[in-house]
Amino acid sequence: MLSQPLICPACGSENIVGVEQCGSCQQSLTELSLKKPRSSVEASLLRDVVGDLPVHAPLAVSPTDTVAAALSAMDAGRVGCVVVTEGERMIGIFTERDALVRLTGDLATVRTEPISKYMTAHPARIAASDKIAFAIHQMELGGYRHLPVMEGERCVSVISIRDILRYLTERISDGAA
Repeated sequence: MLSQPLICPACGSENIVGVEQCGSCQQSLTELSLKKPRSSVEASLLRDVVGDLPVHAPLAVSPTDTVAAALSAMDAGRVGCVVVTEGERMIGIFTERDALVRLTGDLATVRTEPISKYMTAHPARIAASDKIAFAIHQMELGGYRHLPVMEGERCVSVISIRDILRYLTERISDGAA
């Protein structure tokens, strides 16, 4: 059975179901392909953007900083990750999970090695304009607990699974508008 074409609300052109932009006017068609939310919480997830979550200024370290310095910064800042930057450009992330999984061997030696040796290079990233549902999807797909929020190559915030859980708790308890 053939599906009905997707009609662009901006220009009226027919498009193939599943395309993200109208072939004629380049208008976004993503919203037309989404299923109708079954609850107010689902509607909020599809409407609200990452920029609506609390902003947590990223704790940044240099790629040449030692593992000990990065761990100390995480401990002092009471955070679960640091972003690794060259100037303002993010090149990686180092998380609690990286510490548990990658820091093996002689700890005296590991402490003095550069964090770039143990960071996750080119981590998944999102923009403040991305929907919260997309952020959750990214976290689930990659098994991430932290996602850098980017403006170009610069990390402006880091969201965590705790931020998502707080957001969901608020929506559920408020009955989500």
